[in-house]
Amino acid sequence: MELLAPAGNFDKLVTAVHFGADAVYFAGKQFGLRAFAGNFSDEEIEKAMLFLHENGKKGYVTLNIVAKDIDFENLDPYLAHLEKCKVDGLIVSDVGLIYYIRKNFPSLNVHVSTQANVNNSQSAKFYADMGVTRIVLARELSLNDIKNIRKNLPASVEIEAFVHGAMCISYSGRCLLSNYLTGRDSNRGACVQACRWKYFIREESRDDEYEIQEDERGTYILNSKDLCMIEHIKELEEAGIASLKIEGRMKSDYYVASVVNAYRRAIDGKNDMKTLLDELEKTSHRRYTTGFYFGSDDKEHLETSMPVQTAVFVAKVVEDEKNGYAKVEMRNRFKKGDKLEILSPSDAFGKTITIEKIITEKGEEIDDCKRVQEIVSISTPYHLQKGDILRVNKSSEI
Repeated sequence: MELLAPAGNFDKLVTAVHFGADAVYFAGKQFGLRAFAGNFSDEEIEKAMLFLHENGKKGYVTLNIVAKDIDFENLDPYLAHLEKCKVDGLIVSDVGLIYYIRKNFPSLNVHVSTQANVNNSQSAKFYADMGVTRIVLARELSLNDIKNIRKNLPASVEIEAFVHGAMCISYSGRCLLSNYLTGRDSNRGACVQACRWKYFIREESRDDEYEIQEDERGTYILNSKDLCMIEHIKELEEAGIASLKIEGRMKSDYYVASVVNAYRRAIDGKNDMKTLLDELEKTSHRRYTTGFYFGSDDKEHLETSMPVQTAVFVAKVVEDEKNGYAKVEMRNRFKKGDKLEILSPSDAFGKTITIEKIITEKGEEIDDCKRVQEIVSISTPYHLQKGDILRVNKSSEI
């Protein structure tokens, strides 16, 4: 199965590849549903595809807005550029866009977005007949539903499904709340995540009293728990899913590193499940759920608290270790004597380093690294690779 990771910008794309993603998905500066992510210019798309193909990986570009007629006016030059860059697939939700791309740019592979709400075999076959090569199923399906859809599709059409990350409380992400409250349309890439704001329910006649208040920080009645299927890789494979998709183009590169690393290790059988579940606790998340995969009661999806994580990202390795020293970029303050844990795709994963020396680029030895994004060298008994991450384990709320 393919492990598919999010890339909000080029650095996150490189991080995803370093930690074991088989493919990444990202957006250009237009037509995608994450307008506030860094996203990729036309030049960066070309650079990204060259990098991915040189490393034996694939890249999929999102064009998953709900399109209006005006969106077609500047579409041809963009599609021609994506074709030139040899993009491996376009993730599209709007049936008009799918029709247009298949008719005018037939060499481009089309993946039907989860936003298209494919919930049944007949919908899936409709898109298959249009010539799409992959369908990203709606998140509201069970494993049994997916098995049945797989059985009714031609072998040439793959199935992709989300396995980890934030879920919209609306149906497969089709939400009007952001548009209604702020005028920013989530179906055209401008969601402000209004569902994550704090809300309360008040009985009509009691203007000054809250009737429902879950905790001291407020109520999160429109929130969903985060999806996590890392314990069920075998069931996902048996259902006929070809690509396991991680949500998170708006998340940090540390999030991408942690989650991709965990799922890569789960797929490859490298670590015990307790280690991998602990790993997923170390990056920002809401409590986990298996979503609809096992026909769970919908109430089990609701979240009532803020996201948490049990580790803090403090440094990123920018050059391979040489002669017992690794050059790192500081992300959060650390000092001599601190014990840092290694996040790496290598065998160094999970090992700890006690910082004995910190040396600046000027050759000065310091005890406390507190300048944001300062480049320093630290002593290490382990071989660290460019792209590895160092963190401090401690309870922390984000």
